[in-house]
Amino acid sequence: MSALGDDELSLVLKWVYDQNDRKSFSQVCKQWLRVEGLTRLTIRVLEPDLIPVFLPRFPNLLFFEAQVFISNPHLEFVAKTCPKLQVLNLNLKKTLEEFEELDENSGFEDVGNDGISALANGCPNLSKVLLRKRKNVANFAVISLAKLCRNLTTLDLGRCNLVDDRAVEAIGCSNSIRVLNFEACSLITDHGLAVLATGYISKTLKKLVLAECDRITDSGVSMLKHICCLEELNLAECGPKITDSGGLAVSSLSSLKKLNLGWLINLSDVTVIAIANNCVKLVSIDLTGCELVTGVGVRAFGNHGSLEYLVLASCYNICMNDLSIVVRCQSLRDIVLDKGLRMWIPMPMQVHISKFCQLHWR
Repeated sequence: MSALGDDELSLVLKWVYDQNDRKSFSQVCKQWLRVEGLTRLTIRVLEPDLIPVFLPRFPNLLFFEAQVFISNPHLEFVAKTCPKLQVLNLNLKKTLEEFEELDENSGFEDVGNDGISALANGCPNLSKVLLRKRKNVANFAVISLAKLCRNLTTLDLGRCNLVDDRAVEAIGCSNSIRVLNFEACSLITDHGLAVLATGYISKTLKKLVLAECDRITDSGVSMLKHICCLEELNLAECGPKITDSGGLAVSSLSSLKKLNLGWLINLSDVTVIAIANNCVKLVSIDLTGCELVTGVGVRAFGNHGSLEYLVLASCYNICMNDLSIVVRCQSLRDIVLDKGLRMWIPMPMQVHISKFCQLHWR
C-alpha cells in the first residue's frame, strides 16, 4: 500500500461516502490523513474555537455549516483557508433568549458585517448563503454578497432584522438569485419591493418569502406582478395593509405554484376567486386566518386543474356544502381545516371528504 500515491488514494476516497469510514481512513497514516483532508468537500462545525486548529487540513471545502454562535474572526479565517466554498449555512437554531443570555454573560459577539464581508471577498464562488437569525448581519454584509458573489442563487436573511431597503437595492441588481428569504425583516418597505420588481432580479427570482414584513402595503405587493417567473410567494402575517387590491395583483402571477396568504385579515373572496381563476399552475395555497374568506371563495377551487394542498385553518365561514364542492378538484390531495370545526362536521361528511383527499385538522 505504500506505493499508492495521493492521486490513487483520492480515487479510492471518491467511493467512500460514510463519514465514519472516512475518519477511519484518515487514521491509517499521515499520508491518508492528508489525502482525506484534501478531498473533503463538506464540514459541519460544532466548536468554532477549534477552527484554526482543524480547518487548514480541508482547503478544498465546498460546503461549510455552523448553526452555532460563531465570531467574525472565525469566518475571516474560513475565508482565507477555504476559497472554493459554494454553500455557507449559518442558519442559527438559537432562540432570542439564548441570544440575550450570550450577550449579557459572555461578552461574545456573534458574526456580523465583517465576517460575512470577508467571506464575500474571499469566496467569490458562493452560490447559497443562509444567515437566518444572525441578528448582527446588516446592510453592509448583504451588499458585499450581492456585489461580489456573482453566482449567488439562494440568500436566506430570515430574521436578520437590521436589513432594510438599502440592502434590497443591491440584491435587486443581481441577475442570478432565484430564492430570497426576508422573513421578519421588518425594516423592508414598499420601496424594497419596487426594487425587486424592476431590477435584474425580477427576471430570475422564483421564490420570495416576505412573511412578517409588516411595513409593506398594497402598493408594494402590487409591484410583485412584474416578477415574471415567480413560483413561490409567502406573504403570511404581513399585516392589515394588504387588502384585495394587493391580492388581485398577486392573482396576475400566472407562474405561481405555492402561495401563503396566512393571517391577511383584509383579504376576501374577491382575491381567492381571482387566484383560483388566474393561477392555473397553483399547487398549494395557505389561507390560514383569512377571516373574510367564505365558502363563496373556496368553491372556486372546485374546478382547479392543479391544486394539491389547501389550508383553511382558522377559516370559520365555510360549511359542508362548500367542502363538498371543493373536493371535486381532482388534483386535490390534502385539505387542512380548523380543528374547531371538527365537532360540527358530521362523521359521514368527514368520511366523504377522505375518499377524495387526506383530511387534516389544525
